[in-house]
Amino acid sequence: MRPEDVAISMRSLKMLYGSKLVLKGIDLEVYRSQIIGYIGPNGAGKSTTIKAILGLITGYIGEIRVFGRNIADGDVGYKRQIGYVPETAEIYDALTPREYLTFVAGLYGISEGQADRKAKALMDLFDLRDAYHARISSFSKGMRQKVMLISSLLHNPDILILDEPLSGLDANSVMVVKDILSELVAQGKTIFYSSHIMEVVEKISNRIVLLRDGQIVADGSMEDLKGQSNESSLEAIFNDITGFHEHKGIAEQFVSIIQEV
Repeated sequence: MRPEDVAISMRSLKMLYGSKLVLKGIDLEVYRSQIIGYIGPNGAGKSTTIKAILGLITGYIGEIRVFGRNIADGDVGYKRQIGYVPETAEIYDALTPREYLTFVAGLYGISEGQADRKAKALMDLFDLRDAYHARISSFSKGMRQKVMLISSLLHNPDILILDEPLSGLDANSVMVVKDILSELVAQGKTIFYSSHIMEVVEKISNRIVLLRDGQIVADGSMEDLKGQSNESSLEAIFNDITGFHEHKGIAEQFVSIIQEV
């Protein structure tokens, strides 16, 4: 790959929380036109990696570059090239989608008129046309998630960072979002996708990076990962590489306790 094809680069990335080393030297290059599935057990360091890329945390050791620019240089302009959907979305409940989305778009320099037009059209496509002027406080989790997805894309970012983006969505909306991601990648966008839903990660990712205990333990296409394991599904490969084989026994004990009299 050419240097100009690298969207995100991490070199010897380490992060210490108190006395615990959460990231233990992440070396990773994420390329343009790629959906990367970034997976791992709880506490592996996925969210810490994402927050470091976004500049939401500081104090890390190592280097992070976005399109060649070191994000530690003090210029936050690189953030205009990124769209982000967090796992737990903080959204202003008292606002309507129109108010919220035009506000977010304004932060990226989009005029209110253009933002209103784009936001309304995107809400319509998500079957939320009647909710455009309703208070977000009345929305279901799935409706809120759709608003967050729209807010992350209004400014047409080059990189989209998604942390459990399908949470709360119905089956039809999940299919739409998966196709949106494929279309974005076809247009040269980069998707950094973190999720615990192995089936979705397996289906949409060009490349899968598996994190365990703050370190990358697998990196490649689904076919590459199959070659490193005797398993055929990502879920089974995940359990094999992370060494988690107790799930069936735990489930049996759980059910037996429930049935105690």
